[in-house]
Formats: sequence, C-alpha cells, structure tokens
Amino acid sequence: MGRILIVEDDTTFRSLLKTILQRDGHAVSEAISGAEGWQLLQRKEFDLVISDLKMPGMTGLELYRRLRAEITPPPFILLTAFGTIEQAVAAIKEGVADFLTKPLKDPEALRTLVRRTLQGSSREREYEALKELSLKGLPPEALIFAGDAMTGVRRLVNEVAPTTASVVIRGESGTGKELIARAIHMLSPRRDAGFVPINCAAIPENLLESELFGHEKGAFTTALQTKRGKFKLAQGGTIFLDEIGDMPLSLQAKLLRVIQERKFERVGGVREIQADIRIIAATHRDLEVAIKEKGFREDLFYRLNVFPIQLPPLRERKDALPLLLDYFIGRFAEQTGKKIKSASAETVTALLAYNWPGNIRELQNVMERAVIVGVETIQLKDLPTTLTVMQGARQEECRGSLKNLEKEAILKALENAAGNRRKAADALGISKRTLQYRLKDYGITTDG
Repeated sequence: MGRILIVEDDTTFRSLLKTILQRDGHAVSEAISGAEGWQLLQRKEFDLVISDLKMPGMTGLELYRRLRAEITPPPFILLTAFGTIEQAVAAIKEGVADFLTKPLKDPEALRTLVRRTLQGSSREREYEALKELSLKGLPPEALIFAGDAMTGVRRLVNEVAPTTASVVIRGESGTGKELIARAIHMLSPRRDAGFVPINCAAIPENLLESELFGHEKGAFTTALQTKRGKFKLAQGGTIFLDEIGDMPLSLQAKLLRVIQERKFERVGGVREIQADIRIIAATHRDLEVAIKEKGFREDLFYRLNVFPIQLPPLRERKDALPLLLDYFIGRFAEQTGKKIKSASAETVTALLAYNWPGNIRELQNVMERAVIVGVETIQLKDLPTTLTVMQGARQEECRGSLKNLEKEAILKALENAAGNRRKAADALGISKRTLQYRLKDYGITTDG
C-alpha cells in the first residue's frame, strides 16, 4: 500500500479517486491546486502523485517540473482529457510515469495503473540500492550456519526473522555478522524490499549523517542536488548499521529519535520522512564498556539491543572448515577459470591448526590467493607462511580429525536430503561431482 497525493481541482472527481484508492488500503491526501500540492510535497513524503494535467495556475506538468528541479520526485500519473493526450505522452518523455484519461470509465483501470506504478517504483528503489551497494548473493544456508557452534545462532535467526524486533549482532571482525543480518532479512516479511548496509566506522563523521539521512539541495557548499540517504533507500526493508559502536554520539541521538518516532529529516531539510524500516546493528566492541566510558548512549543501546545474537569465532567452528574450504575453492576456481577442486591433506591440516584471528574473512582471503597461485590442488606452498609454521603435535591431531569431521557433515547432509545427492551437494555448497569424489573416498553408497 502507498501514500498517494491527489492534485485535482474538480471536487467530485477528486472525491471519486480518493474513495477508490482508500478502499484498496492506500493512505490518500488531497490538494485542490498545483500550488497546494506543492506545499504538501514540501512537508510530506509520498509514494505517488496523481495530478490533473490542466488546472488553473500551476498545471500538473509544471508541478512535476518544479519538484524535479528540487528533489527526485515520486512517480507522477497525469490525469488528462481526450484532447490533451498528446501533451501527456510528451510529459512521459520528461519522466512522468504514466497518464490516465478522464472521465474515469472503469475504477479497475485506476487500481491497476496505481498498483503497477507503485511496484515499479519499489523495484527501481531496490535496483538503485543494489547497484550502489554492490550486494552479493548469500552462500547456501548450510554454509552460513555450518558447525555445531552455530546451531543456537540458527535457532535465534529463525525466531527473530518474522518479527519487527531490532537486532544487535555481536562477534569478532570477520565472523559473518553481515551474512547473518542478510539471512534475517531474507527470512522476514520485508524480503522483497531493500537490504541496505552501511559501515559506521568507514565513513568520516562529517559525512555520516548525510549518508544515513540524505541532504537537501544547498544544505552545504557541495550539496548541488538533493540526495537520498540509506534510510530512504531502505524504506520498507532493512538497514544494517555495521560497527554501530563507532557511531559518533551526536548521530546516536538522531538515530534514537528515528527509532522512537519512526521519522527523520534530511540534512538541511524540514520535511519529515516516515521511516518504515527494520534496524539490524552489529559491532565487535563491548557496548557495555563503551556506555561506562561515555562513548555510547545507554538509551540507544536498550532500544537496539532488543534481540542480541552472539557469533562464535572461526576457531570455535573448526568442524565447519571442510565445508567452507570446498565452497571457497569452488567459488574462486570458477571466478579465475582454474581447474582446482580441492586442497591436499597437508594443506587442510595446516588450516585446521591455525587459530584464524581474522575469522572467515581471513579464510576467504587466504583461499582466494591460494586458488590464484595454485595448480590442480591447493598445496602447503600456496598458503601464507603464517599458516604453515605448526607444531608436529597439532598437525597429527588435526590430520586425525579431518576425515571424521568431513564424513560426518556429508552423512548429515545426505540424511537431510533423503539420500538425494544433488540436494545434499547444494546444501553443502559444493558441486555434485565434488560430493561424488568424497563419497567414493569414504566408501559411502546411496541410491541418489
């Protein structure tokens, strides 16, 4: 459902349009002239404007042009009599979404056009967010939650995803906090709207407010046009505030207001914008310590920390390493065109013995480099020297446990897939051929 502004000087026709749209569940505002419509558009955000093309004073097209000169306007549908259809078609070339002839012969024509226009606007907004933020697809679910230490995390994600609760994800750098946030979004009723991440620690303090909330044209020297912030891009969806513990105190106060009142203004603006957004935050910092040190607002902490999730480091998820290795080798081999399918036993032993201070992000970087320099199979020499310096005892311990861990993971995937090898391979994040190699090595037979 959308927020729609009707600009029409004919009282009877305006009332008819309002009645039809309200019955469909839309929130409808009215203006009797272009000038009044302009005033409303200065104060409120709308998802769609339906305006008469011919009106005394400011016409519908003039209203669109004036709005376009100041901000990115919402979609416009122009109402036109038969004699002005050519003008309406010309207006579409200027960016107007569509037109509708009057008098209205069939209410369903209005409903269909409004529905199509709103859906198109939503797709465009999400496309812009995807393009700007270069979003990547999620790995298989079995990979995200691989390892016994992630069993509780999976349960928490499934419990909180359908709700509107704010979530704080904690964990060391590189543990996959953004992946968990994306999983929550994809499992939520907001999955069809945007997922918009922003790293609060990566943007200078003087630019962060504009990145979050946008700015109006002329708000500061370099603001040559109105900019939509991440909160606007995430409308109807989820905003992911990574490294929330590094957000400046001045912005923490503004974020608290957004959470409490569900509205915000752009930098330099006075118009309130509704914030239909779910907030998921993440941090590697101890926020309780930050509160004691006056670096984080206690009231904001309690607003955000409705549903905390703690991610384990990779050193506590060693049973997930075989699956992660196969996934990264397959992914980077495909990207580079290398015919590499696996790592040698010595290599895997070294990887299992390492403590992974950079967690999964470090593992990903190590495997990308290894695939680039490797030939046929990843060898010890393809790894950084920090990974190959190990004590003999650790080597033997890891070598003995590797096959058991991998075999157990494969058997569990096959059980969940009722013996279907294709489904099991998909769940493990590997190719069916790789799975077949593993099954042959372990002497496992299935009917799938």
